[in-house]
Amino acid sequence: AALHSDHSRHHGFAMSTLNDADRREYYRIEDLIALEITPLRASEAATSEVLQDASPLFNLLSELHLSEFESQHLLRQISERDRTVSSYLKTLNKRVDLLSQIVAQTVLGQIGELQPVTLSEGGIEFHHPHPYPTDSHLAVKLVLMPQALGLLLRARVVRCLAQDGGYSIDTEFESLNDTQRQLLARHILQKQAQARRLAREQHESAPE
Repeated sequence: AALHSDHSRHHGFAMSTLNDADRREYYRIEDLIALEITPLRASEAATSEVLQDASPLFNLLSELHLSEFESQHLLRQISERDRTVSSYLKTLNKRVDLLSQIVAQTVLGQIGELQPVTLSEGGIEFHHPHPYPTDSHLAVKLVLMPQALGLLLRARVVRCLAQDGGYSIDTEFESLNDTQRQLLARHILQKQAQARRLAREQHESAPE
C-alpha cells in the first residue's frame, strides 16, 4: 500500500488538531466496502459528538464490534492466568461473531452493494453520483468486510472532481475517538497482511 498524506489532519481522543509538524502519514488501501453518505446539517457539523445512526441494527452491529475490541486486552490477561475460563470466553466470542454476521446481512441489505473505495486512517475516497462542496461535512456510514465492522464517522470533503459520469470525492475523517481509530488501523493492517500473503502465494506458484 502507498503512503498517503492527503488526509493529514490528526484528531486525538481530545479532538484536538495537531500542527503541520506533527501531522502523520497514513497508508492507503484499495478496499471493497458497504458505504452510505449523508450530509450533516450545520448544527450536527458544529459538534464533535459520536454520531448515532437511525438504524437500531447498525448501532447494534457497531456496539458488538466495539465491545469485542475493548475486551481483547482483558481476554489476553485471563488467558495467561486461567486457560479454562479463557477457552469459555473465546467460545462466547464466537457466538457474538455469529450474531454480528446475522445482523450484518440485514444491514448490508439496507445499505446496498459493496463498492470500491480508497481507505486510510485519515479518510476515505469514493465515487458518488452527487457532488459535495469542498469543506462540507458528511456522515460516512461504512461496513468493513469481511468482519462486517460497522462504523459511522464524521468526515470533511477535501476534494470533489467530476469523473465517469459521477464524482470522485476525497474526505478526511474528523473527531475520531481512540477506539474508532484503532479499529480502522486494525482493519487496514489486516488488509495489508492479506495482500502480502496473496502476493507471496502467487509468486511461489508462478512457473519459473
